[in-house]
This record gives sequence, C-alpha cells and structure tokens, in this order.
Amino acid sequence: MFSALVLDDTEGEIQAQVRELQTDDLPRAESEEVHLEVLYSSLNYKDGLAVTGSGQVIRGDYPIVPGIDLVGRVLNTDHDAFEEGDRVIGTGWQLGEVAWGGYRQEARVAGRKLVPLPDGLSPAQAMIIGTAGFTAMLSVMALGEHDVSPGAGEVVVTGASGGAGSIAVALLDALGHEVVASTGSETAHAYLRALGADRIVHRRTLGEGPDRPMESGRWAGAIDAVGGDTLATLIAQLKRHGSVASFGNAGGHELRTTVLPFILRGVNLLGIDSNTCPNDRRRTAWGRLAQLLTEAHFDRIHARTISLADIPEASRALLAGEVQGRILVDVQGNGTA
Repeated sequence: MFSALVLDDTEGEIQAQVRELQTDDLPRAESEEVHLEVLYSSLNYKDGLAVTGSGQVIRGDYPIVPGIDLVGRVLNTDHDAFEEGDRVIGTGWQLGEVAWGGYRQEARVAGRKLVPLPDGLSPAQAMIIGTAGFTAMLSVMALGEHDVSPGAGEVVVTGASGGAGSIAVALLDALGHEVVASTGSETAHAYLRALGADRIVHRRTLGEGPDRPMESGRWAGAIDAVGGDTLATLIAQLKRHGSVASFGNAGGHELRTTVLPFILRGVNLLGIDSNTCPNDRRRTAWGRLAQLLTEAHFDRIHARTISLADIPEASRALLAGEVQGRILVDVQGNGTA
C-alpha cells in the first residue's frame, strides 16, 4: 500500500483526496518501465490549477494523480540506462497532465521520460528547482548560445517573482550578468535583490506594449514569462543581435509585433519548451543547475515543505499570489509548515 493525492471529476467538480492505493493500481508505462519510490515533488502554478480545477490542465482520464515533477529511487527497471537504487528526475512529457504525476509514493514511468539526478544535487534540491528552475536553465542556456554574454548589457527577467523567473535571476547573476527583475509585487523586491537582481522595474513599464515597432535598444537579452504585450515590448527594445527566451503567456498568448526588429537589428525570439525537451539537453541543463546553484540559493528559494495532504490548501494560496519561492512536496513524509 502507498499514498497518493488523487483527483476525481464529479459532475464537473474536481475533488482532491489522499488515498491508499496498491502497486497494482498504478498505470503501466508504455515501454521500458521504471518502477520508482517517489521521494519528492513540487507545487507549480500548473499543479495548483489542476488540483483546484481552476484551469484545463488535466487532459487525461479521471481519476488521475497530478504533479508535473518527481524525483525518486529506482525499485526495479526494464530500462538499460538505470539500475536499482539510482536516483532519477521526471519532469515534462505530460506527467501530471495526461499520465499520472508525482503526487504519489510509487510510480511507474517510461525510462525515456527520466534523467539521472546529477552529482551535487540532493533529491529535495532537485524538486526545489523542479520544472520552474529547469525551464529557467533552458532559457539561460538559449541566451548563451545566441551570444548574450556577461558584460554585453542588462538582461531583464519578466515575471521575476515567480518560480521560473526568480531562479532565472539567480542563474543569470551566478553567471555574471547585469540582471533587471520586472515584477508587480512590491513585497518581492528584497527577495529578488537577495537572489542577484541589480535593478527592479515595475511590470507596467513593459506591459503596455511598445509605442513604436522599434524603440531604443535597452536589453542585451531577456527571459520572458509573460508573453502578450510584454513580449512585444521586449522585442522592440532589444539591442542589436539581442535575444529573448520566451516560455510563458500569463499576459496573453497573442503577440502583436512587426518583422522590423528581426530584419533591422537581427534580434532573436527563442521559444523554450521544457515539456518535450530532448533528454541530452535535459541532462546538460540539470548538470548546469547543480553547478550554478548554491546552498544559499536553495535557502532563499525554498519557501516551505508540505505533505500530500497539504497540497489542496497550498494550491489555493499559490493561485492567490500568497507564496514567494518554491514549495517542496515531501511525498514520503509529513512535511513541515
């Protein structure tokens, strides 16, 4: 027997409840199955939407176990890359959306959807990072691969007080960039400065869209969690050959821009997809996260640890904007407030 947070759809109302299940209740992986003892997961905004039924995140059949992140210990495996006792990370590949996710003490996952836990990271630290930090690392890597280097000028991060944005601030600072954090949260300023932000701007300075197709070049690079008019402003304000890594649409999915910044300044719009990122790149990103983030970073980013039973209440707090930093889910234990 093991515990899991299970979602049921009862006449259109989503109900979340911790239940006791048996190993035979676990859906089978489609191929090269790895049977895991899940150690930790995390609470992301997408998880909060799924658990509360506030957004159309779940695309699989109910009942389903949510949780888009997990780290676990291999109990047995049909996949040649892993052995019993290995620690592995699972993010993306529709975990917690179509397939059962990380809010369970045991899991069966296809081996191709897992990567090894890198040296230098504990299982708990991996889930403090989670999909949010993994996405931030992919964004930082994309900027570096397009010649956005330290010393080139300011790099702005939008949605900087969120999970991905705040870790992006820390990563850019660790690499030596001048970091500007864009946020609408007045209470997040001290937090962002502690993570490495050199300057903070209010989100409305970018959020109303550009006045002209091309404005004065301000940013050597940008990491954008917002989309919409904010992304249009960033494109118009990038310096020559600057780049913006885009992964979010909190401000809208439509993009009103022109080709002029692209053909006259040679700027780059880089799409970041953490869900189906190839495994070679996943391993590189996790390795770099292990190298760049310090104990001090984890102390600042880690908001609190919760249990499976705490997830519904914590989800409501997260969606209400009452959480600063990352929430770790202690899947095997009781968590701490």
